[in-house]
Amino acid sequence: GSAKEKAIQFYRSCMDTKQIESQGTHPLKYLLNQVGGWNITGVGKAKDFNETLQTLMGRYSTFPFFRVHVGPSPFDLKTNIIQIDHPEFEMPLESKFKEKKYLEVTYQRLKKVKIAISFRVLLELPPGSQCSISMRVVTPMQERQQRRMLFFHTTIKELQEKAPAIDWLSCLQAVFHPMPMNLSQPVAVHDMDYLRGMSQLIEQQRKERVLHIYMIVCLVGNLSPALDSRFQDARLELSKILYGKKGSRMIPAERWRKCLTDTSSFFEPVLGQMIVQEIFPQETKKLAEQMFSEIRDALYDQLDQLEWMDEQTRQEAKVLVSKLQVKIGYPAHILQTAKVNLEYQNLEINEDTFFLNVVACMKVLRENSYLKLLQDHSQDNWLVSPWTVHSYYSIRHHMVVFPAGMFRSPFFHMEFPSAVNFGAIGVFMAHELLHTFYGYVLPGGCSTCNRSALQKSIDCLVEQYESYSFKVNGTFTLLENTADTGGLAIAYQAYKNWMKKHKEEKDLPKIGLSHDQLFY
Repeated sequence: GSAKEKAIQFYRSCMDTKQIESQGTHPLKYLLNQVGGWNITGVGKAKDFNETLQTLMGRYSTFPFFRVHVGPSPFDLKTNIIQIDHPEFEMPLESKFKEKKYLEVTYQRLKKVKIAISFRVLLELPPGSQCSISMRVVTPMQERQQRRMLFFHTTIKELQEKAPAIDWLSCLQAVFHPMPMNLSQPVAVHDMDYLRGMSQLIEQQRKERVLHIYMIVCLVGNLSPALDSRFQDARLELSKILYGKKGSRMIPAERWRKCLTDTSSFFEPVLGQMIVQEIFPQETKKLAEQMFSEIRDALYDQLDQLEWMDEQTRQEAKVLVSKLQVKIGYPAHILQTAKVNLEYQNLEINEDTFFLNVVACMKVLRENSYLKLLQDHSQDNWLVSPWTVHSYYSIRHHMVVFPAGMFRSPFFHMEFPSAVNFGAIGVFMAHELLHTFYGYVLPGGCSTCNRSALQKSIDCLVEQYESYSFKVNGTFTLLENTADTGGLAIAYQAYKNWMKKHKEEKDLPKIGLSHDQLFY
């Protein structure tokens, strides 16, 4: 079937709660046996630690001890690189989780769904040997920034020497299969101290059952959203205990919302195409592009009026704006049905087995996302989905992105007065456009500019924001404040220029506001 048909089947399998409840823990127990089971009795041959880790990472996108992802190289923004960081721990930060009996809570959670099977051995281990100790070797972000250790450029070979407990080449080969991987493969490590400490802890516990059990617990946690209601209740209970009221909002209450979220995470280009065809016709895209062009012209005019900017910098700034890539609506590839179908051609979906569908989709998602990012440096790879209400500026590609989800009421409508469209989506457009000039505002960012005049403007803006009744650090929020206030002024000027060309403006007589009032 087509990718669209598979996405619909996946959604239906998620909504079939009767079937999910009837299957209970059977799909999970079968899968656990494939990775060596719980191995808590010491009976039978246990799987090798690294072999189990490779299976979890490669087949089930589960990263118990460290997280692997692909992102822009901090050393060359035009290329992607494999990045390694500590995992996304389920428990809160150390300062908070000390007060939580995390292992006891997790045991009760597993007991509730009848698969605890002696998980209590973790609670009975000698002090200091619990798996949660790995949190203690995480270097806090603030310290990493102060020590300038946000990234450590290395290779798999060097990583193997510094953290020898992990078979790094085999693990990364499992994640990025079928891409070739060798010891000279460059990687960027976020926290080398953590990896060293984690390696030492693994060596200390290698002969204990705790490592295998911890990996299985992580796997269960990763796959539990695809299981019956007992697992969902346990997840919600754990989230509330660890995070309070915020925890109850982390899991969608309505089933359809959860299923839609799951479907969109695995079938983003498919849902993107469906949504774009539904809500973003070509006339909307055309009007949005015309509005952005008007806003860009207004910025050119504004640059001519800046007292602190010298002529050479002014011309350089205009060239910078002219070279900006503008993406509105959606990445082009999602409308190429044949190409999207090709991405999902090897995926098999069965409406009767939601759990197995999730496992199958994890594999396809890993292959599509990792391989695409490593092989393709295209600007067509957006950081947001087409339906997202979130625009952004990419320094890496010198590109602004406005997804289709932004062009909906109340931000935009083809039938709205121009004043409303420019006062809403137009301000967002101008805001992102101004992000291209962050460098000029920062200290030393413009050596040929009139720094005293520029500083006067900066001080004025800082004072304005710090004068509000709610507490704002005007210096800390300067860059966003600059884009906000400047974006508003540019969007308003663009609206005025637009009306000189188009003359007629729609009214909203029942509201009783002028066009200028509607803009603001």
